Formats: sequence, C-alpha cells, structure tokens
Amino acid sequence: MNRRELILAGAAALGGAAAAGTAPEPRRPNIVLFMVDDMGWQDTSVPLWERETPFNGLYRTPGMERLASGGMAFTNAYAAGPVCTPTRVSMMTGWSPARTHVTNWTLRPGTDTSGKHPDLLPPDWNMGGLSNSADTACACAAPSLPALLRGAGYRTIHVGKAHFGAIGTPGAEPRNLGFDVNIAGHAAGAPGSYLAREGYGRGLANKERAWDVPGLEKYIGMGAFLTEALTQEAVAAVDWAIADGKPFFLNMAHYAVHVPFAPDERFMGRYTRAGVNRTEAMYASLLEGMDRSLCDLLDLLDRRGIADNTLVVFASDNGGLSAHGRGGRPHTHNAPLNSGKGSAYEGGVRVPMLSRWPGKVAAGTRCHAPVITQDLFATFLRASGVRGASDAVRAGDGRDITPLLRRTGSLPASRPLLWHYPHVWGVAGPGIHPYSAVRSGDWKLVYFHSEPRYELFNLAEDIGEVRDLSAADPRRTRRMADLLRHELERCGAQMSIRRSDGRAVALPGGRA
Repeated sequence: MNRRELILAGAAALGGAAAAGTAPEPRRPNIVLFMVDDMGWQDTSVPLWERETPFNGLYRTPGMERLASGGMAFTNAYAAGPVCTPTRVSMMTGWSPARTHVTNWTLRPGTDTSGKHPDLLPPDWNMGGLSNSADTACACAAPSLPALLRGAGYRTIHVGKAHFGAIGTPGAEPRNLGFDVNIAGHAAGAPGSYLAREGYGRGLANKERAWDVPGLEKYIGMGAFLTEALTQEAVAAVDWAIADGKPFFLNMAHYAVHVPFAPDERFMGRYTRAGVNRTEAMYASLLEGMDRSLCDLLDLLDRRGIADNTLVVFASDNGGLSAHGRGGRPHTHNAPLNSGKGSAYEGGVRVPMLSRWPGKVAAGTRCHAPVITQDLFATFLRASGVRGASDAVRAGDGRDITPLLRRTGSLPASRPLLWHYPHVWGVAGPGIHPYSAVRSGDWKLVYFHSEPRYELFNLAEDIGEVRDLSAADPRRTRRMADLLRHELERCGAQMSIRRSDGRAVALPGGRA
C-alpha cells in the first residue's frame, strides 16, 4: 500500500466505536500546532489588543474564536524572525535564529536570498536551512521536535508548508527531520497556486517548477482549493494515528495566507459584497478558508472523543504582509503596529497565538506575558513527557510556558526576547533593514546595523513604536544595548558585514 492507502485503511479500521467518539485516548496528550503563513496580529475576529480594531471587525474567524473562548489568547506573542524559515527552524529546534544561523528564508543551497543593501552584506549564514546531518554544507544540524516525539512513540505528521531546508538537502523532506508522514511539504515557502485548475502550480506555463505543491494530484481532478485539500489529508492522517492507538503530533502548516493570493470561492462573496477591493477580498477569503480548516480539525477532535487530551496551539510564522502584494496603502495592514513582514518593528514579528487544552488551560483566559516561537519546542516536550526532554530544553533558547497555560506560575518579567536579522528582506519599508533587537519587560531596543544606530521604545505606552526614546533615556539605552550584546554573544550570532572593509559590524553595547 502507498501512504494514502494506508491512511484510508487506518481510518476505515476505526469502525463505529471511533465514529461514536469512544476511541481510547492515548496516555500522552496529542499535540496540534496550527501554523499560518504571513498572518498579521490583527487579522482575526479575536481582539488581541486592549480594544477591537477595524481589522477585527473585517475578518470572520469562528475557529479562532472557538479556540479563544475555550482556551487562552496571547496578546504578546512573537515569531522568532520577521520571515518564515528562521521561525520554522526555531520551532523545530528550540533555538533562536541567532544560534541556528538560519537567519533568512531558504530555497537553494549556496544561494543567498537576501536583498541588496548599499553598505552591508549578509554574513555567511546557513543557506541550506535545517538538516539531520552535520555533513550538510551550510546547514544547522540539531535534534528536532518531531524526531524527539517520534522516539517517544508519537505518530508525527506534517501537512502543508515545510520550508525547513533548501532544495536537494535532507531538510527539504520533512521525513528526514523526524516526521512519519509528509503531505505536500517541500523546500519552497509559497504555493505555485492555490487553485486545482492550475495544478497547485504545475499547470502554469513559464513558471519556475520549484514552487509546485507536491503530492496532491488526486485533488486536482476534484477541483479542491489547496487549503481544503490539505485539510482532508490532515483529517485522514490523524484518523490513521487514532486507529493505531498512537498519540500524534500534527504540524498543520497551511500555505495560506502567503502570496500569490487567490479567491477561495467558498468565502469570497462575503467580502466583495461588503465592498472590499479584490486583492483584499482574496486575502480575507484565504484567512476564512484557513479558519474553516481549523474548525474542521477541532470538529474531528470532538468526534473522536480526544479533544480533552489534545493540546492545540495556533500561531503565525511572522508578522503580516504589508510592504507589497496587498491592496491599499503599504505598511498599514498591521495597525496599530508599525510596518509588517521583514521589519524590525512589531508589525514584523508580533503574531496571533491561541491555545486550548481542556481541563488544563482555563477557558476564556488571556495571557499578557511575552512569548516566542522557540518556547513551543520546550512546551511541547514538557507536555509529551519525552524522556530526556529537559536536556534538549536546557540546550535551547525557549522556555516551557506550561505555567502560563495552566496559570500555575509565571516567567521572569524581564526575560529577554531576541531577534536577529542581518539581512534585507528585499522590499523597502519602515524597519526593513539588517538589525538585531531585544525586548525585556515593556522595553524594546532595536539596533540597526547600518550606521549603526539604536531605537528604544516603551511598548506598553507606544505599541506603534512612534516615539524613539534612545536619546531621551541614554542610561536605559545603554543597559538594553548591553543586554542585547549578551544575548547575541550567548547565541554566537553572526553580524552583518561592511562592504567598505569586509569586517563585521560591531556588536551593540560594551566598547565600540
């Protein structure tokens, strides 16, 4: 049997008892990570700020509302990087991008995807992405979350966008990184197309084949929108794990809402009738289609009687797209946050995050503590009870946020969150420059590598990062710069390179 036949056979073996919700629960909790691509902090009907925004009123996301009402909403959640691959590798390893040296998005080994900067060059970063072998050139080799979970008896399932490793490297195939099942994941970070009539990319002439979504040929004939096809595959894979009596880790990683936008006709009419321009209506339909997928998976957990034994986390891999590709004025799609994807500012890294775990996460709660992608690695290992998990967590940069989820404790209020992006994303806009940054408490310092210069913000009072306080508060700026330097040195971060003399930009703080 091929993989699809095995999945269907396993689902059929559930029989009437499973359909009635009487399947035995595995001893260890199931884990579902629902990772969205390029989704902004406010692109949801769940308000994550102190008040509702116009974006909250525009988008319809009942699945996210369901998670929030049944669990916890995080108001200060962050992606590890302002673009996708660094964040996804951090989730897999528990390491900061500054440590993995996978600091930009990947596609081909040895090919730098950085945009051009007049004064700076990127360092010799790990363009190959994540690998399971230390022999892979220009790649990060580290114990991965799915490999650790699989070793503990979990069925590990990847569905959708992978973007862990460059074409031809081990990391391009999620099964090399510890997943038992890989559905439609490969090296590329965007779909060739969302549309079945375009073969999810392969039916488009004069288009680079690297972006074609693999392995969904049967759905082309069915006419399924990409989001819908991936959801059906995920449901079948989870049913297979349940039939085998296995706890499962599902990495549900939709290509939505990444460009190229396309209309999910199931939801498009709602937005065009409301007068939303076509580009933004397509974006909104992609969001609602993704949210319908979330509803379908939550329904599956309910039907199989395993919702109470399943930890679900919803998050985005970076801030919302705004510099290009959107309708309306650029750099405004994440308001009240400044800028968007690729930026040092909050619009580039602050993301929606929700969690549900009935009986362990109190329903309808909100958490204001800052958390970041690599915390998920530590948290999932803790929840799974993997033997040796504490060693893997100690070697990483994330923190177990179970005390926040269960409201039994807190994390240090001043614990630093680090971002490091010694690249230009490729599109001009506010904060889209090579930078390093740190948040501690309510304060955030950005160190732009060109010049170099600092910007200091009090996020509690100025979430839009309008008022740079670095000159007005030089003592705090120095303290934050020293903290940023410490975090960069701790992770072995690679700084940008000056074109003028080929030397690395000086670390912040300390002596220049």
